[in-house]
Amino acid sequence: MTDATADTAREPDPFRLTRWSPRVRWRVSPWWLRVLLVYAASRVVTTVFVTTLASVQGANPWTAAKPGYFEFANMWDARWYQIIQLAGYPSVLPLTDDGHVAENAWAFMPVYPAVVGALTWLQIPWNVASVLVSLAAGLGAALVFHRLMSRFLAPDRAMFAVVLFCVAPVAPIMQFGYAEALGYLLLATALLLLVDRRYAWLFPVIAVWSFTRPGALAFALTLGLHWLWRWWRRHDDPFPMRERVLAASVTGFAVICGFAWLLVAGAVTGDLHAYTDTELAWRAAYIGYGELVPFTAWFQSGGWWLGQPLGTIAVVALVVAFALVLLSPAVRRLGVDIRLWSLSYALYLLAVFFPQSSVFRIASPLFPLLGAAAIPRARWYRWGIVIVFLALQVGWLLIAWGIDGSDWTPP
Repeated sequence: MTDATADTAREPDPFRLTRWSPRVRWRVSPWWLRVLLVYAASRVVTTVFVTTLASVQGANPWTAAKPGYFEFANMWDARWYQIIQLAGYPSVLPLTDDGHVAENAWAFMPVYPAVVGALTWLQIPWNVASVLVSLAAGLGAALVFHRLMSRFLAPDRAMFAVVLFCVAPVAPIMQFGYAEALGYLLLATALLLLVDRRYAWLFPVIAVWSFTRPGALAFALTLGLHWLWRWWRRHDDPFPMRERVLAASVTGFAVICGFAWLLVAGAVTGDLHAYTDTELAWRAAYIGYGELVPFTAWFQSGGWWLGQPLGTIAVVALVVAFALVLLSPAVRRLGVDIRLWSLSYALYLLAVFFPQSSVFRIASPLFPLLGAAAIPRARWYRWGIVIVFLALQVGWLLIAWGIDGSDWTPP
């Protein structure tokens, strides 16, 4: 061996030294593996929060004191899904003592309890099966969300959008016995198909979504606005006749699906207002029973929480602030379809939802807007927003999930 060869043999190989560094291995890992690792790590952190809260939970209508994780993850409305699996939906609507429709199973759609029920046939207990379905659906939603964000953002920003999705304030719902995670998966898939203009594949996705979580009607509005946008820009962005027909057809299909559960409830009970009256029962504790009058509930809620005229001023300010968010340069980078969905879903909530402590969970289908929050690259910003989101997770769990005596703040 020559001296030169010996010197070369003794010199460290810079590629050998960096090849196995965590940062390099992270960067060269497949995108799906990085999403999986982010999702798993975030669920571990959330599980620590949940088990800590469960360890101090007192006895309540759903569990004994200090429940185990799976029991704690199936409180609140999670029990309605188990009731649906065991007893189905009532053909006669239950009534309160004063003759109004009471809270009942028609407020909850059948796909999630059917999937969880299928796992129970494998001798998996309901409490465990419900969490497993939510965890799997949440992972699927994170994977599809990454592909959606990659259509608009650089790879590191798309991945950070996934991080924000996984640590979002209501992210614990993806490991509870609720249908939200399955709804996120179907929504992310529908948006990805819409962005890629694969209209034919939207038919089965919308059909399943419409019996999983409310939102298909808002997506029908998104599709209609998408069709008008493409027609308006047809000279710059060709809109062939085949795509016009497909997009129009799936829009009509989404409208039908958006009303499908209402019609099913009406057919089974013989009361066309069965679904809407059931939903109204949940707000009766705040403002009493009444008719569903679109675009009034937010102002009623504002008055209940803040009084008037401050309640109305707060709602108007919130609407203006949301409009400014949609017009911001960061959100505009996410493309027109995500903005159309955000506008459509916000209008849907403004029309029919009564804001109370569930508002954070109900608003969570706006999660594609997290892509705008993922754009800044400064380390202090990224670490800071993750810490803030995790702190808000703890706050949401304390306020909306944990039960302290006679609790009136449902998740």
